[in-house]
Amino acid sequence: MREEHERERIERLHRRARERGVLGPLYVVVRLLVAPVLRLWFRMRISGAEHVPPSGAAIIAPNHKSFLDAFFVGVATRRRVRFMAKVELLRGPQGWLLGRLGAFPVRRGGADAEAMDTARLILEQGGVLVMFPEGTRVEDPHALGSPHHGAGRLALLTGAPVIPAAIAGTQKLWFGPLPKPRRVQVAFLRPIDPARFEGRPDAVADLVDSELWPAVEQEYRRELATPGLILAALAAIGLGGGLLARRRARAQTRLLGVVEPRKVRRRRSRRRLLARLRRPWRS
Repeated sequence: MREEHERERIERLHRRARERGVLGPLYVVVRLLVAPVLRLWFRMRISGAEHVPPSGAAIIAPNHKSFLDAFFVGVATRRRVRFMAKVELLRGPQGWLLGRLGAFPVRRGGADAEAMDTARLILEQGGVLVMFPEGTRVEDPHALGSPHHGAGRLALLTGAPVIPAAIAGTQKLWFGPLPKPRRVQVAFLRPIDPARFEGRPDAVADLVDSELWPAVEQEYRRELATPGLILAALAAIGLGGGLLARRRARAQTRLLGVVEPRKVRRRRSRRRLLARLRRPWRS
């Protein structure tokens, strides 16, 4: 009974996302309230916003470190963005709000045909879709997860350009219930035209693994190495050179394998802990 109710709820969310989309007045109000806070508190630095087309379909594909990443992308572009959100986030009052701000549900941990159908329809309607190729948050500031291929498949299916994007500074963003006042950088790169890959036997892999994700990784590394205004000013007058060198040295990133959702990782960690606790009693 519970599973049937959950399935019906998800179907309603998808139907609303396909037929109604973003609630315009609410989106404008939330943006007016949220944008100044994000820009000032997090000292947002935005580059490459001109690479997001002013109209027509587009897929923005950034790395993923925080729940707020979709909001940072939304603030960084004038377009109204749509994005996938894990099913758990679209429950209760929070789900009501996120659904009307452009979110639609995705079941993580496997292929979700219904979510891909909603994403395809949004692109066919000329919308901007934010897709995180890693599929989950990767908290390590010096690592990116290996990308899934959903963004590439949708691009080749709909002809929508893919815009690589890098978000730096959003890892471990919270200090208890409060966000830390740190610098966040959002960079959009030149769009990738999927038409260039049509006819290739491994078109999806070529688009995502050989072009999209290397661009994101390179830009993310560059964003990590970019000094803030204070550090740059100190370095310009001959001070802070050591700090600047250490920052650039720490900017090296590594590519992990496919990262499982946090819920799956926590469940496995609890099982390992319980297994260790039980061993003394068995011996």
